[in-house]
Amino acid sequence: MSHRRGMRVAVLAAGALGLAGAQGVAVAQPDPAGPARPAPYSAATAANVPQAMLKAMQRDLGLTAAQAKQALVNQFDSGVTAGKLRLRLGGAFAGSWVSGRTAETLHVATTDPARTAEITAQGARATVVGRSLADLTAAKARLDRAAARRAPSHSPVWYVDVQANRVVVLSSAPAEARAFAKAAGVDLAEVAVRRSKIKPRTYYDLRGGDAYSMNGSGRCSIGFSVTRGGTPGFITAGHCGQPGTSTSGYNQVQQGSFQGSSFPGNDYAWVAANGNWSPVARVNGYGSVQDPAVSGSTVAQTGSPVCRSGSTTGWHCGTVQQLNTSVTYPQGTVSGVTQTNVCAEPGDSGGSFISGTQAQGTTSGGSGDCRSGGTTFFQPVNEGLQAYGLTLYTGTSNPPDDPPSGSWAAGTVYQVGDVVTYNGSSYRCIQSHQAQPGWTPENVPALWQRV
Repeated sequence: MSHRRGMRVAVLAAGALGLAGAQGVAVAQPDPAGPARPAPYSAATAANVPQAMLKAMQRDLGLTAAQAKQALVNQFDSGVTAGKLRLRLGGAFAGSWVSGRTAETLHVATTDPARTAEITAQGARATVVGRSLADLTAAKARLDRAAARRAPSHSPVWYVDVQANRVVVLSSAPAEARAFAKAAGVDLAEVAVRRSKIKPRTYYDLRGGDAYSMNGSGRCSIGFSVTRGGTPGFITAGHCGQPGTSTSGYNQVQQGSFQGSSFPGNDYAWVAANGNWSPVARVNGYGSVQDPAVSGSTVAQTGSPVCRSGSTTGWHCGTVQQLNTSVTYPQGTVSGVTQTNVCAEPGDSGGSFISGTQAQGTTSGGSGDCRSGGTTFFQPVNEGLQAYGLTLYTGTSNPPDDPPSGSWAAGTVYQVGDVVTYNGSSYRCIQSHQAQPGWTPENVPALWQRV
């Protein structure tokens, strides 16, 4: 699959929610103690990325410099609206996606025709469908449970495709794929089987994106720097090592060891580093771009641009194709990964996926290569952070002078719909993210809605 395809791709599946949105620029609320200023991550700052990163987007997505910037702004702006509509529509929400060269058009699906005016009033295009996102997510979950017992080698990938309003199964044997779905208890009317020769594999061959080796043999790539209780380390792919596996860096200096690992089922792990290593809030641009900064982990929605760094193939960009995908490797099925058309090869496993300055995930596996293109899957970073109680390292920050009161806390991973209190008010999360110092609910309206 070519990485130069346009931005006209797809679907916001269940699980991690990328928000989509109305026109306009979201900025922080005015600070009573001083002048208004942009939120740490907002439509006003979304395109503030190194010029070389924009050039990589131009190369891999066929965009002009202005289009690349606009795509990043649209990604943020549309995300806010999609998240709000998901909350408002509740059980009638059936997913969202973006289309257009710069992802400028937001589409929102609903099962209730009476809600279309509510959608269009927010600047989105409404589509009426027969199945809600909750219905499709439940159907996919049945396939996930069946695969946990016996993964189908002929049907290695399935996902919720809200644009098609079906659960899509990619298979080299369509009849067997339908039998698999039926045996899993899924109504075949909810399933679309698409013939595919895809053969995903984990990239075992063995900064974000820097190389490391495991027990002196095999190579993977660092995802993102993290900390836990003052201990530095990094998050990476679970298939790269088990707890206790020692690591050495690209320079063969002893680095640390795996503290936790989950694979298959998930594909995340974290490595605690020794005193020879210090975390940095950067991803290796491998000469293609100035090393991008990492400032948070706000989820990019389907159709958004995303770039990857890995120790085999360096820096490449593409688009997010599907969220909440399940993929079967020879070792078993991994659920909840994100599908992209960014190429990757063995040794890139664990490497960074990033959109603008926002960490997205770590490379899991895929099909194809960087000569002919292909499909690649990444494990969303927020899931691993939450599983191990890790904090994404974003360097120094300037927290408020007065500590806030309430349940909101920096370092916590929040999901859409979570409600917190902050300085006496309640806020509902409208975009999944890991809270950073300064990203208080009253200061970042793109992430929080007052209730």
